[in-house]
Amino acid sequence: MNKLSLPSNKHKLLLHSCCAPCSGDIMKRLIDSNICFTVYFYNPNIHPYEEYMLRKEENMAFANNNGIPFIDADYNPRKWFELTKNMEWEPERGKRCSTCFDMRFVKTAEYAYKNNFDVISSTLGISRWKDMSQINRSGEYAASKYPELIYWTFNWRKENGSLNMIETSKDEQFYMQEYCGCVYSLRDTNIWRRKNNRPKIIIGEKYYSHSNKKSTNNKKPYQAEPSKK
Repeated sequence: MNKLSLPSNKHKLLLHSCCAPCSGDIMKRLIDSNICFTVYFYNPNIHPYEEYMLRKEENMAFANNNGIPFIDADYNPRKWFELTKNMEWEPERGKRCSTCFDMRFVKTAEYAYKNNFDVISSTLGISRWKDMSQINRSGEYAASKYPELIYWTFNWRKENGSLNMIETSKDEQFYMQEYCGCVYSLRDTNIWRRKNNRPKIIIGEKYYSHSNKKSTNNKKPYQAEPSKK
């Protein structure tokens, strides 16, 4: 796999992360590419709190195990509900999602500017369920608020990124989220499941694994590939 490079004249990346499955392989690629980065976890959309803690603590553990700085930002769902008021029945990839991205990325950009990061990006775009252009618009909007700060619009799905995301999640036996994260996504997913005679989501129940591999809690740090000369 090709090594990554930050945009021209940029040196320090603040990576907004939504969860370990979406960020795991991205973090491995950044480590292999010797890119200086810090993970920023700000996701007040995630509901309920039990789900939020599952996602945050797993993401934090993976970062810590691999020596990557991890910023645990505030959990303020009240503000998220205020911003998304009257958008309760907006569809996935609609206006509510843009508002949600804006909220998270503006906070990321603010932290980046105050702490000498010159580029931000997000792991959200690796998911095939997300609209990449919608995410990029929000990221560029947030970065434009601060001088010399840019949003890195790299397509994390390139070079089998989405497939590698699943493989890394299986290797690490990450928690398998069954909905995007917000209360409305949980509601809509359970409505679909009920219509299709499927059981409702149970928080904390499913984890990724290889079919021939037993579950284990013995997590080992990711080892970067040796340099090829």
